[in-house]
Amino acid sequence: MGMTTPVKFNVNNQLIAAGGTLDALTGWEYETPDVDCMVEVLEQSTATGLVSTLKSAGDTIKQEAGVSAGGTAGVEPARIAREPITGRAPKNKKVRLFVRNPTGGGITYDAVVILIPLARSGFSGVARKRPRFARRRR
Repeated sequence: MGMTTPVKFNVNNQLIAAGGTLDALTGWEYETPDVDCMVEVLEQSTATGLVSTLKSAGDTIKQEAGVSAGGTAGVEPARIAREPITGRAPKNKKVRLFVRNPTGGGITYDAVVILIPLARSGFSGVARKRPRFARRRR
């Protein structure tokens, strides 16, 4: 049947050691969505220096760039304080969120990943034929 409502995944209190990496969505049930989706990511770190990349189906949604610093470790990033990273996640293709710490010290990373299913067949917004009984000829 597939995913019918938005799903959310929290990445909480991930301490990334100096020179370390994190593949944040590994093991998530919806890492490979079974319907076409929009993906939305809110991320933050406790200090400057982290960089992240968001990919889906071989397309780069966010090129490796800095993660927004400033936030309390373990607290969900607030939408009011950050612009979400958004993109398309085609069905049966992996969504990957890689985080890298090129600095000399450990930094804590927090993120919220939301997958929003797109319209399915029958609900595509395309005009459909009227039912036979809707208009009768005289």
